[in-house]
Amino acid sequence: MTDFTSLLVADTGQPARTIALVDSAGLADWLAAASDRARVAVDAAGFVGGAGEVVIVGGDAAGDWSVLAGVVDRLDPWALAAAAEKLPAGTYRLADAAPGPAAFGWLMAQHRFDRYRAPKVAAPRILLTPDTASIDATVQLAEATALVRDLVDTPAGDMDPAALADAIRAEGERFGAIVDVITGDDLRTGFPAIDAVGRAAAVGPRLIDLTWGDPAHPKLTLVGKGVTFDSGGLDIKPASGMRLMKKDMGGAAHALALARLVMGAGLPVRLRLIVPAVENAIAGNAFRPGDVLRTRAGITVEVGNTDAEGRLILADALALAQEDAPDLLLDMATLTGAARVALGPDLPALFSHSDGIAAEILAGGVTARDQLWRMPLWAPYAEMIKSGIADIDNSGEGGFAGCITAALFLDRFVAAGVPWAHVDLFAWNPVAKPGRPKGGAATGLRALWSMLQNRFAIDEFGTPSY
Repeated sequence: MTDFTSLLVADTGQPARTIALVDSAGLADWLAAASDRARVAVDAAGFVGGAGEVVIVGGDAAGDWSVLAGVVDRLDPWALAAAAEKLPAGTYRLADAAPGPAAFGWLMAQHRFDRYRAPKVAAPRILLTPDTASIDATVQLAEATALVRDLVDTPAGDMDPAALADAIRAEGERFGAIVDVITGDDLRTGFPAIDAVGRAAAVGPRLIDLTWGDPAHPKLTLVGKGVTFDSGGLDIKPASGMRLMKKDMGGAAHALALARLVMGAGLPVRLRLIVPAVENAIAGNAFRPGDVLRTRAGITVEVGNTDAEGRLILADALALAQEDAPDLLLDMATLTGAARVALGPDLPALFSHSDGIAAEILAGGVTARDQLWRMPLWAPYAEMIKSGIADIDNSGEGGFAGCITAALFLDRFVAAGVPWAHVDLFAWNPVAKPGRPKGGAATGLRALWSMLQNRFAIDEFGTPSY
């Protein structure tokens, strides 16, 4: 993983190139105070102060130069990402302020996923900051974001259910967590829906259960969908539909990254991370359309579509999650294409019966500039997933309101009054942007982390807020 600790460094007055940030409105004032040489350089580059624009401005002495960077919003976490991508290797400081949230984008612009190619030996672009208190938190957030990207970008051949369990175990060991992995007969007996979905794969399914923290603290439980590859099962996807299905464990990647942030910050919670890990494959023993599955909760499910498998494994995981009465239960999943049709790749869909929890998460998104969009758990649509022979159908008919009916399916497995929220996310950048290459993406992670920090904050006297 990228060594982010070497890219964001305390400013102690060491030599560095200066970056001046300007927007289009402030460019005229900057030019009025600049030298003739600087004005010529800016004009020749066609620089107008737009977001992501960068120009190197020569000074009076040989080898003397500084940087002018366009920025629309200095609080945007990605405001410095283009500069970090475009500038030569070296050490930089902002001319008039600490980088603030933009330090995060500076770090992420230098993250590389190079598992399958010779790594490029590139000297780093180092950013100095006078705000030394924020360095560790920014680095930890960058490391968690990189973890999501790396896990999602790893092909399914190297990220099967066993490999996902290993990744979770490795993170747990870093922080002294306990990790239990349930497989085989224990899984078949205790988690029948997870077993049914994953049993046709060469690498069998498992339920991964991590616990960390003081049992006396509030119970925070995270659940992440861990479908390491989704063929669609016997209701097989077309080739185009399978192309990105290595990312179908993106919910698990987000949940693990959020758990890493919780443990790394020592948040005063009793953390539990639950990941049902499966490959939805095709073989003679694959579950079939029309089968009826009995879940851990005792609720029977008619399989209307084997390609609606994520909600089946989450049903068993959510049942387990509630057995120790969590104070907050969050699940994350790349659950539906319908959410993407409604909201596109960047906005995760948020569902919760609790207006308070939803408001906290949305506020976290505003603070972190990582917004979600709340969607309704519209009870009348539960009619769409009724079954004629079982308690519920996993897909229903008609094709309407797909992300809502999927959330309502999960809701059937969450007891009334449980403080629960469900996030339906994409985990993928279809188009590269500064600091965000095409590929695996963390969406909603910063929002959820901001919300948890606020909810379980410790004040200056060491007193928790809960």
